[in-house]
Formats: sequence, C-alpha cells, structure tokens
Amino acid sequence: MTAIIHQKDKRSGITYAYESVSYWNKEKQQSRSKRTLIGRVDDKTGEILPTDGRGRKKKDKSLPAKKGPVPAEKTARSFYGATYLLDTIGEKLGIAQDLKACFPETYLQILSTAYYLVLEDHNPLYRFEKWGSLHKHPYGKTITSQRSSELFGSITEQDKQQFFKLQGKRRSENEYWAYDITSISSYSQCLRQVQYGKNKEDDRLPQLNLALVFGETSNLPFYYRKLAGNIPDSKTLKHLLAELDTLGFAKIKLVMDRGFYSEENINALFKDHLKFLIAGKMSLNFMRSNLEGIYDSFRSFEHYNETHELYCRTVETQWQYTQYRPYKKETLKEPRRIYVHYYYNIDKAAEEEKAFDRNLMALRRELESGKRIPEHENQYKKYFDVKTTPKRGTKATVKEEAVLQAKKYFGFFALLTNQPMDAVTALEIYRNKDLVEKAFGNLKERLNLRRTLVSSEQSLEGKLFVEFVALIYLSYIKKQMQVSGLFKKYTIQEVLDKLDVIECFETPGQQLRVGELLEKQKEIYHALGVEPPTSL
Repeated sequence: MTAIIHQKDKRSGITYAYESVSYWNKEKQQSRSKRTLIGRVDDKTGEILPTDGRGRKKKDKSLPAKKGPVPAEKTARSFYGATYLLDTIGEKLGIAQDLKACFPETYLQILSTAYYLVLEDHNPLYRFEKWGSLHKHPYGKTITSQRSSELFGSITEQDKQQFFKLQGKRRSENEYWAYDITSISSYSQCLRQVQYGKNKEDDRLPQLNLALVFGETSNLPFYYRKLAGNIPDSKTLKHLLAELDTLGFAKIKLVMDRGFYSEENINALFKDHLKFLIAGKMSLNFMRSNLEGIYDSFRSFEHYNETHELYCRTVETQWQYTQYRPYKKETLKEPRRIYVHYYYNIDKAAEEEKAFDRNLMALRRELESGKRIPEHENQYKKYFDVKTTPKRGTKATVKEEAVLQAKKYFGFFALLTNQPMDAVTALEIYRNKDLVEKAFGNLKERLNLRRTLVSSEQSLEGKLFVEFVALIYLSYIKKQMQVSGLFKKYTIQEVLDKLDVIECFETPGQQLRVGELLEKQKEIYHALGVEPPTSL
C-alpha cells in the first residue's frame, strides 16, 4: 500500500513529503514500510515542490525542474458508519474543535488513534495500520507503531491543560463533579511514578494512580491527572483544587467517597468556598456524636424510604473550621454550617453483624489454642478478657459492652455537605458517582489500559491523553444508550459493529457516496442523538 506522508523538520521548520510503501517482511513476519523523499511542501498552497536532497550533486538550474510524483487519485471504498458517528459526536461536544486549537499539527492523528481505540475493543495500537486501511478516518493515512510513539511524545503538558480548560468550559457549572482515583499496574521499572501502593484490584505489580473528574449530569470527563502509585487519595484533593483554580473553574461542586475525607480536606473546601458532598467515616467521633440525638427514633416508619429501602435522617450541625494565616501568624477558628445525612440499611447491618460474630469466634479460637496472631493483639485486648489456669487452660470471655458498642453503628453510613438538600437527594447525587468507577472500567478493559507497557515518561503521558480523548467518546455513547434504552437490545460493541459495516465510496471529482442504511441502523443513530449519514 502506498501513501504520502508529511513530516516537519523541527530544526528548519520545513515540511517534507515522503512516499511510503508498505510491504510484508517474510523474515521478521511483520509489516514494514519504505520511505522515499519526494520534496518539500509549500506552507501556503500545500503543493509538493521537488528537492534534490542533501548530499546530491546540484543540477543545472537552467534545465526545467522535474515534477515529483503526486498521489494517484483513485476510487476508494471504505467503512464509514462508525467513524461518521464519532465525527458527529466530536463536533457536537467540541472535541475536534478543541483538539485542533491545542494540537494544530497533530489533532487529526489524535482523533484517528482515539477512533481506533473506541471501535476496536482490546486491540493494541500496532494493529492500527490494518484498521486504518479499511476505514475512512480523520487522518486518512496509516499510523505505524513508530509514528504513534512519536505522536505520544509530541503531546505537551501545556497543550493538555489548554484542552482541559476548553472542555471544562463546555460543562455545566451547575452540576456536581465526581472525583475519584484508580490504580493502573505497570511492568515498567523506569517510570518515576510507578510505585508500590494500595492497589484497588489486589494486583501485586507496582502501579500508577490516575485521578478523573466527571460531570454528573453530562456523564462526561474533562480532566485527569497521573499520580505516583503510593499517594493516598486524601492527599490529592488540595492539588486538585489548585489545578481547577488554575484552569479557571471557581464555582464548582465536588462529590467524593470517604477515601478523600479528612479534616484538612473539609477545611480546604470551606476555605475555597466550594460546594461539596462527601462520604463520612462512622468510626469518627464527629459522626457518632451527631447521630446520638436521633439514634433511638431513627428506625421509625416515617423516616423509611421505600425506593432506596433505607431509613434516612438529616442533622444540621456545625463544623469547627480552622485556617492557619501565616501573614498574621495565627490560626482562625470559627463554626461553619454543615449537614450530615445519615442512612440505615437493615440488610447491611445483618451482614456486618454476621461477619463480626464470625471474626470474634475466630479470634477466640486463636486465643484458646495459643496460636495468637500479632496483628490481632489490639482486637484481643478490645473484645476479650483472657484467663489462663493450669487446670482449665486458656479461656477467653467476650467483653459484652465493647461488642454492643461496636455493633451499635452497623448498617449506618453518612454523607456530609455544605449545601442544603434533603437526605434522598444527597444519596442520589452520591450514588451517581459510580459513573467514575464505570469509566475506570472502560479505561482498563475496553481501552486496554489495565497494565501499561510504555517505558518512557513522555510516551506514557501522551498515551494517557489519547486514551482520555477516547474515553470522552465512549462516555457519551454509553450515556445515550442508557437514556434511549439501547442497552436492552445491544452492548456498546454490538452498536458500533452494526454501524461499522456501512460503507462509503470516494471517486475523484465526485461527491462522497454513502452505502445503503437499514432501518435498524437509522434507529441506532437517532437513539444516539445523531442524524444518519446521507450522500453529499
């Protein structure tokens, strides 16, 4: 297969055109390409001007210059239905426009690579050449493994930040932004941020952490950040707030799980005057003390919510806000209004009590058999009185009061917010946060990012960005399928496959022709909020 490739010389600023011929290397059993210099590309007209090349004997300038070879124009037939869908989504969400503004020279390659990741489930990037030869896509040319590595290496942090900023402005500031972190295992030993940490999938490899911010109404991501694998979730919030402020997002509302709960983080959110909804830890005195006043009447019928099968109560209380002011060398302390929403789940309480009792029995067997485990010493001391006699041996008696106190809070969980709302509304906003978890699943499974194989920092940064762009498209498709009920009939892959078979025909001097569309295919386009393609 022959293609014309443009490549810019960074030193001279000149763009050169090469004729690239793909062939099969029998010895290495893989596809290879041979490039031949054609000439330089005129920046204004795009015309290819023949050049003698470096080191060649200069030709007589009085002789007429020979024209270099030009791409042969011929009729092309390619798959178009699924890439047309992504083209339309990209225009609708401003992805293509924002990428062009941030990456004017490579945005078409970024789009085509993202399309490939979306449409080819689990397929590695080295198979792009085959896919690209069969599909109509933005770049229109092949992207070899070497070229994809060069593409990833060209993506700078500054351009990424500008893209986040442009995409973030397209999101509604009235919606909550869900923030969460996942771990990505890596085989590489030379990436600085690959560290051993708390792996959320119990993978024993070193890892990176990836933070994502999603709009809860739009269900679309607009920001991510790569973190060292050994950084706990609670330590990342301050950096996120500073980053969002730099991007120009002042009035935001965050929803987070209890991994981000800490007094320092709550104070930081109050300091920046941000709205938040965060899961609390029932083991803390603040949570338990505010529950005491309503504990005895909590499970009354009037507080039961049939939809969620929970008992729900809200307590308006005060948070003791503290802020150190270095310019005054003093610590400001003042109360801030906060709402604590409590929930009780009978089934969860029964499961927790059953698991707790099983654990107590195991602990007692360890004590009475003399096979104590050092890690369990605190639990032995908290829940048992132990007596040892020569005749009766070791006997462990349960401390009933300590056990009752522990079981008192089984089945409870709590959410904290500084925005007035009822407990059910808060619960629904919080539960919608699981869209981030599902996005992590898309990244790791469908987009083939469960374990990274890249060995350079720059390539990893670039690959993560292109994966992130692909995730925006996937997230949009997923939401539209949920809203329209398409998931009752199809999976995401089945929807994409049904559209992918639609062909287009390109003939020199004629308009693009689109192949036949079935009614089911038209219905899918409409369900995804896209007008079906027509011949132009």
